[in-house]
Amino acid sequence: MRGLVAAASAVAALTAGLAAAPQASASPTATSGTALALTPPMGWNDWAHFQCGYTESTILANARALVSTGLAAKGYNTVTTDDCWMQSSRDANGNLQADPSRFPDGMAYVGQQLHALGLKFGIYEDAGTSTCGGYAGSWGHWQQDANLFASWGVDYLKLDGCNVPSVSGQTSVQTYQSAYQQMSQALRATGRPIVFSESAPAYFEGTADWDTVLGWVGQYGQLWREGYDVATYDSSKPNTSRWSSVLTNYGYNNPIHRYESPGNWNDPDFLIAGDGGLTADESRSQLSLWAEMGAPMILSDDVTQLSAASVADLGNSAVIAVDQDTLGHPGYVVSQNGTLDVLTRPLAGGDRAVAILNRSGSTVSASTTTSAVGFTGGSGCTFGVKDLWSGATSTTTGSLTASIPAHGTAMLRITPSAGCGGTVQQGQVTGIGGKCLDDSGSGTADGNPIIVYGCYGTANQQWTLPGDGTVRTLGKCLDVPGSATTAGTYVDLRTCDGSAGQQWAYQQSGNLVNPNSGDCLDVYGGGSANGTRLDIWPCGYNQDNQTWSLPQ
Repeated sequence: MRGLVAAASAVAALTAGLAAAPQASASPTATSGTALALTPPMGWNDWAHFQCGYTESTILANARALVSTGLAAKGYNTVTTDDCWMQSSRDANGNLQADPSRFPDGMAYVGQQLHALGLKFGIYEDAGTSTCGGYAGSWGHWQQDANLFASWGVDYLKLDGCNVPSVSGQTSVQTYQSAYQQMSQALRATGRPIVFSESAPAYFEGTADWDTVLGWVGQYGQLWREGYDVATYDSSKPNTSRWSSVLTNYGYNNPIHRYESPGNWNDPDFLIAGDGGLTADESRSQLSLWAEMGAPMILSDDVTQLSAASVADLGNSAVIAVDQDTLGHPGYVVSQNGTLDVLTRPLAGGDRAVAILNRSGSTVSASTTTSAVGFTGGSGCTFGVKDLWSGATSTTTGSLTASIPAHGTAMLRITPSAGCGGTVQQGQVTGIGGKCLDDSGSGTADGNPIIVYGCYGTANQQWTLPGDGTVRTLGKCLDVPGSATTAGTYVDLRTCDGSAGQQWAYQQSGNLVNPNSGDCLDVYGGGSANGTRLDIWPCGYNQDNQTWSLPQ
């Protein structure tokens, strides 16, 4: 995806009890029904470093470097050729043609060479009439192109969304959905298991249709680009900072973890860790955050030029293990205060991965607790703590501390001892304008107002989802007074009593619905100013003031 045009989500409720686990993929791409990408795909793509400045030799040299550095053995095993590999026109039979100046031996040869190295073969195409670079697109050639890719031994298809034409009688969302559905069906019909990466959501970022598209892409593929591209490398200015781009992509990706599950992955774009434009600490931050979010780890550097230190960071087995955790439950934000972001990720076997991002330009001493990141504790309970970057291990009864360099991210794996009890989903609830659901003034008297406010990581912005349908802070419940059903009724904080006004159901679209009234938790009037109250109101179409990111 090179530019954003316009387009995602009315979908089924995840749970009535606010404690649903991620759900299994429903998107096999082979007629055998083979489940694909049950953990986030890993590999390499040329685009963010080379753009169109590559050849067959470039692709194969980087493939060999993945093997020789050991990165392929660590999981970076799918090599994808991005835009510009093909000619602008098809041959007499309507088939795509490789650019002979770039690929004198053809794409089947590239696939053969990659397979001989023990790697997988990825390729780029576009759902439109032409690619973002102006080359032949797949529009109207779905099965023909899928069959051609399968004949070349392709294992992974990235389908962009530039130049998708308007279709009479269809909305843009419907046209995109039809295109991606047809390519998904075509891939399945080949009988070859081909992982399908969709770019459709990225073309609707910033519109009311974004959540709608995010709601259906999982039916057709295993991963999807949902927003802006990461900043590309500029060889004329190799040290120009790209850190703000990494933060931007992290920022739009982490609130939508509700769309992820084994076989379905949000893709915030390439890893540029180790490349020009990031410091070593910033590179480790990107790796940490992508792993914490369960994002695909698709490297886009010149692997042949990576330093030994960068290879070691990219190949950090403990960080990769978090990304590839088989539970497939993405991490979520516990708290943000403008300087530090704290995220927690449930892992298979009961561990949790904790990432603490330092946004500031200086070293910060950070602290949190095991209870804050979701452990309930218990008598005699201790926790093993492993720093995934230094390798240091320690034991704690609750406190977690780290000294984090500028733009760095501490990454810890927390292992509870026997008798530590269970875990709970808790953290901040984020809504319109990135503002937090806030118990006004930290009041605990019944009737205390609930508002939106800037996120500060304070206790009155920490909400617990105990699994009984309630949403709690400071020991009390988010409440519709008197279990009212009148639209516009302000919500508040009250003693938990099991009433219908304290029941909430979270939908994948991000709506938090009170089943008693059928209305959505709503920021009054669509406001985002600090102190704006919350009410219940009929659920609209992907309204920002009714879309919430919950700690689950």
